[in-house]
Amino acid sequence: MELLTWITYVGVIVALIIFPGPVALLCTSHGLRFGRRRASATVVGGTLASLALMLLSALGLGAVLATSESAFHLLKLIGGAYLVVLGLQAWRRAGDASPLDAPNSTAAPRPANTSSGRLFRQGFLVGIGNPKDLLFFAALFPNFIDVSEPQLVQFTILAATWLVIDLTLMSLYAAMGSGLGQWFRHPRRARCFHRATGGLFMTAGGSLIASSP
Repeated sequence: MELLTWITYVGVIVALIIFPGPVALLCTSHGLRFGRRRASATVVGGTLASLALMLLSALGLGAVLATSESAFHLLKLIGGAYLVVLGLQAWRRAGDASPLDAPNSTAAPRPANTSSGRLFRQGFLVGIGNPKDLLFFAALFPNFIDVSEPQLVQFTILAATWLVIDLTLMSLYAAMGSGLGQWFRHPRRARCFHRATGGLFMTAGGSLIASSP
């Protein structure tokens, strides 16, 4: 792969990834609620979801979804419904009116259902729940692959570059959320945070369900 092609690709995907979407929102939320270290499980889950979508796209599933309206809408409905469920859960937490624990506070330990494994699963499910990303990768990668050169090597370079940048930027979102943790320890601010997060997740889920391919 030519250096100029790779640099162009880096510029394109940085602009795409840095724009906050559902995974970025989840990483920020988990960073704020659980601290940067524990939110790293969410980051890894979202990044591995991107890798899975890239591989599925390379295997041709993106092309299948582009031609199968029923399969696309089914996956879109599942992904959107999961985002709505996350939004409802966040909205219900607002009713508790309880302050958010600071990552380094001496408060009581958080419940077991916020284990790193659960955070990883949420990150992965949110990341993989948008079938449009399959179409996106299917449309993006061919623009940067030279068919006259070994394609597997080029695909590996593109995928690895995406993963490194995705991991870095999502970690920054988690760190940003962690840095805001102290400010949201006040019950009223915590309530506003949960409602805002819940509203954004439900909006994202509804938009995904209502969107067209």
